[in-house]
Amino acid sequence: MKLNLAALKDKAFFEKANVRLPQFDVEAMRSETMESPVWVHFGAGNIFRGFIARLQQTLLENGQAKSGIIAAETFDYDVIDKMYSPYDSLSLLVTLLPDGSTRREIIASIACGLRADSSDEAELAKLKKVFANPSLQMVSFTITEKGYALRNMQSQLLPVVEADLNEGPAKARHAMSLLTALMLHRFNSGAFPIALVSMDNCSHNGEKLRSSMLEVAEGWQKNGFVSAEFVEYLSNESRVAFPWSMIDKITPRPDASIAAALKADGFEEMDAVVTGKNTYIAPFVNAEGPEYLVVEDRFPNGRPALEKAGVYMTDRDTVNNTERMKVTTCLNPLHTALAVTGCLLGHKTIAGEMKDEDLVKLVHRIGYDEGMPVVVHPGIIDPAGFLEEVITQRLPNPYIPDMPQRIATDTSQKVAIRFGETIKSYMASDHLNPADLQGIPLAIAAWLRYLLGVDDDLQPMEISSDPMLPALKAALEGIEAGKPETCKDQLIPILQNAAIFGCDLVKAGLADKVTDFFQQMLAGPGAVRQTLHHYA
Repeated sequence: MKLNLAALKDKAFFEKANVRLPQFDVEAMRSETMESPVWVHFGAGNIFRGFIARLQQTLLENGQAKSGIIAAETFDYDVIDKMYSPYDSLSLLVTLLPDGSTRREIIASIACGLRADSSDEAELAKLKKVFANPSLQMVSFTITEKGYALRNMQSQLLPVVEADLNEGPAKARHAMSLLTALMLHRFNSGAFPIALVSMDNCSHNGEKLRSSMLEVAEGWQKNGFVSAEFVEYLSNESRVAFPWSMIDKITPRPDASIAAALKADGFEEMDAVVTGKNTYIAPFVNAEGPEYLVVEDRFPNGRPALEKAGVYMTDRDTVNNTERMKVTTCLNPLHTALAVTGCLLGHKTIAGEMKDEDLVKLVHRIGYDEGMPVVVHPGIIDPAGFLEEVITQRLPNPYIPDMPQRIATDTSQKVAIRFGETIKSYMASDHLNPADLQGIPLAIAAWLRYLLGVDDDLQPMEISSDPMLPALKAALEGIEAGKPETCKDQLIPILQNAAIFGCDLVKAGLADKVTDFFQQMLAGPGAVRQTLHHYA
């Protein structure tokens, strides 16, 4: 059985395969969505399909919504062409439970998937029609941290952004430029209110989204493409709101064992594909059970009843404290530390790393010893309980096929938040000294050691994709694993770069410590292990 709309009529097949079917009229939902769209989401990947789309499915099944979600992809159009169009925008969510069992359900709340591409006139016309509709209440995003970045590590505009500013809205290519162009169309169609909601794992995500869009809009105004009135509309948060949010759900790359189990139960064409832009995606999404979404409740045109689907709807301070708890101390820093060290030490899964005594000690130090002293209790989720769940249940879950190589992707876009925020909190504190930090400098040193592309056995190692990789490798040129004497002063420009770490690590008093750890990790085969064992 191939996964598509026609297949949903065979209820006996899905019952035999232990797959829950959607409990609403999918065709009616799709018709309603295109007539009166309420929600567009940019970033059509796994966390959207396995978490966010299911929220709207809950509302549809409970009769609290009639419209679904329109998914748009700005980066990897193969996601639409290979996983949305052939499967009628359906997904099969497989929840991986700690006892090894799974829970399966069809996610059908996505009305359609679109290529957000200014060079594709037909697809862009569909998006423009949606953005012109006064019924549209929210646009959300899971485009990763780099999706909001307009500048490189030297704070220079990216070439694509510079071209967008010079060529205007009609040829917008960068995600932020394209979104700003669509908002210009909404402005020209009636200047209707709307909420633009980043759901990415980055600090103050709504602020980053707003800042990037305004920089594009102001650049276009300067170049004569848009009016001051449009910039004013985009700046007025009573008309265009940018709520902050915190999202948390581990959705690893699709695992071959899950595909095999689905095929054994009669599903066809379940294998994952790797797109030309290195996206790992399949007709199914495998994900852990725990999930959290906290959203600032500022929606000037109304919103779906997300609180009835388990979302915490609250104020900005609570979102900020919850996000800081998760992204800067209790989960994401641990993930990044495990990712880069795990790659160096030859680990294949995050769960496998949690059986490594040295790495368990490292994440304990980063989470409990260094992170918890700067956590502000958000009031809705207990930080100590959250961290305990992460370390004792979520990361060690052997049925979550998450790999350090996936987590290591785009690390340069993450370290400012995952490590830099804690460092800055120590710098601002009257009673905490950043020089006392040990686990975070170890993780930073391990990341720099990882960038050499040589593992702890001094064998070549593939480095995950990262937009700053060419510049970082150039800055580390001349340093050789196994030859600590080749490390002289090459690290200083990197460690001073606040665009990478969110602060100057020289001024923070950590540059010498990071450099010392890094040099020790260069000593020879097994030096990374030895350094971690000694200091973690």
